[in-house]
Amino acid sequence: MISANTKLGQRRLCVAPMMAWTDRHCRYFHRILAPSALLYTEMVTTGAVLHGDRKRLLGFSEKEHPLALQLGGSDPADLAECARIAQAGGFDEVNLNVGCPSNRVQRGRFGACLMLEPGLVRDCVAAMRDAVEIPVTVKTRLGVDQQDSYAYFSDFVNEVSGSGCSVFIIHARKAWLWGVSPKENRELPELRYGWAYRLKAERPDLQIILNGGVTTLAEVKEHVQRLDGVMLGRAAYRDPWFLAQCHGELYGSTGVADRASAVLLMSEYARTQVGQGVPVKHISRHTLGLFHGLPGARRWRRFISENAHTDAANDRLLLQAFDAMKASSGRHVV
Repeated sequence: MISANTKLGQRRLCVAPMMAWTDRHCRYFHRILAPSALLYTEMVTTGAVLHGDRKRLLGFSEKEHPLALQLGGSDPADLAECARIAQAGGFDEVNLNVGCPSNRVQRGRFGACLMLEPGLVRDCVAAMRDAVEIPVTVKTRLGVDQQDSYAYFSDFVNEVSGSGCSVFIIHARKAWLWGVSPKENRELPELRYGWAYRLKAERPDLQIILNGGVTTLAEVKEHVQRLDGVMLGRAAYRDPWFLAQCHGELYGSTGVADRASAVLLMSEYARTQVGQGVPVKHISRHTLGLFHGLPGARRWRRFISENAHTDAANDRLLLQAFDAMKASSGRHVV
């Protein structure tokens, strides 16, 4: 496990928690590409942690470190207990979700709707911090519905920071709680990076990590010059090599020399996992975008999509897809 004192450098590049995407197989893949990035689990509710199958929900490989658990909840005592479980389980950080706008999380009184209750968020974070020694962080939006002024946003952060929390991941859009889908909430509200910049200028004591709409290396470089780090979401999932390129820009090296090396390493991982009874489709689906923008990328995706469901134990699927792609493109692939 990494020390809390090294976290600032790790947070220069993070991969966002994404429901149904950033499971343990996805994180292993991302770790291959970005060995120093801070990875996040999918959001897990406090009820699931306290009463569900923890081995399935919280299991991870030691190679995934540094790794943060994102929690969804609003009861300070439950969150504190979940933070203890996270620390005992070996997570390097625990993060409170104050940004997800879906109807499901609103019914559970967590996610973005908590921006309307800054005092409660402060108390939740304080309880978590009192319970553990690992860092406790908050991922939030700029505001919700009509509460979307800079003053409201900065007052919220200032209130929550009274808990002692010093790390805020800012999704630089507000959230609509009703009438807009989660997908639309990731695209329709205006991006306001300037608010994150202004907050950092006003509160240099805080670590501010920017999330939302970052899709190019130029944007990554610009943001890290003014803030403490960048969190990539769907851009890293849909084009995994972009994650590797960002890591190379920020840390001076990529985890692997080229995409072919990533295929070999993931094939080795698949062989081990399939041997333990994991269907290969649970692993291969995360690699579909690896050759995004290159000749043969469509053949790579198609081969995996057509064959991953036909033989759950085919631990050579990725190597076969790679060979099929090279044959169809007729040129060297990296």
